[in-house]
Amino acid sequence: MANPTNLTRMEPIIELKDIEKSFGKVTALQGISLRLFPSEVHCLLGDNGAGKSTLIKILSGVHKPTKGEFLFANRRVELDSPRQALDLGIATVFQDLAMLPLMSITRNFFLGREPKRRVGPLQVFDTATAATTTTEELRKIGIRLRDPDQTVGTLSGGERQAVAIARAVYFGAKVLILDEPTSALGVKEAAVVLKYIVQAKTNGIGVIFITHNVHHAWAVGDAFTVLNRGRSYGTFRKAETHRERLLQMMAGGEELEALAVELDLIAKRDAGPAGQAEHRAAEDLGGEAKP
Repeated sequence: MANPTNLTRMEPIIELKDIEKSFGKVTALQGISLRLFPSEVHCLLGDNGAGKSTLIKILSGVHKPTKGEFLFANRRVELDSPRQALDLGIATVFQDLAMLPLMSITRNFFLGREPKRRVGPLQVFDTATAATTTTEELRKIGIRLRDPDQTVGTLSGGERQAVAIARAVYFGAKVLILDEPTSALGVKEAAVVLKYIVQAKTNGIGVIFITHNVHHAWAVGDAFTVLNRGRSYGTFRKAETHRERLLQMMAGGEELEALAVELDLIAKRDAGPAGQAEHRAAEDLGGEAKP
């Protein structure tokens, strides 16, 4: 498949410059900058409350930034809705997947974009075309359906993620944003989803992979942006950092160091078994907090 834009791999398909988002007096994001290139997996890392969800909503057109620039294919854009983001080629797969579990895989695959055929004066859902297309698109990413008319509720979590990813790719996504796609999956299913992420990358798509699981991010990521309490620690290429450093930044190194000191002080006041356990915990935290 050809590169989905006219950009070279040296030019970002998405660029955020000093993005800030405030809700009244509360600043959710401040000074966030990142660049996503075609054929790249850019991992957005952060613990709960880091600002990942707010940034996703800006990228997908749900929220407008309060300050900063949003560039798509070197052009400044102001997204007014998720539909406008989709029209540009920015597809977001949220955690809830926006699927209807009691409807068939085929109907979910084409939800809102149903192929039609004419029957007399009426246009009706083209069931045969939809079923054939769904089966073929899922086969391309390694899923062989028993029956495209089976309900989505019968699929495993990993298979549902695969359907959502295949749907986004089929409808021309240039950018694929995945919101915690492996968070509720077992080890084997998570590995399957990571494989689909790599396949999307090899098709020329830029992938933003949001997760708090550094191990999953490290397995597929090319670049990593770490958020903590609405601020960015920066973006790091894989060759420029290591997994333990990313973990330390996500956890907040200074907070771990402060907690280690506090536990050590408590341990010194208590010479019993509890104090010894606190001292060992302080040593462990101190080790984790080192860059």
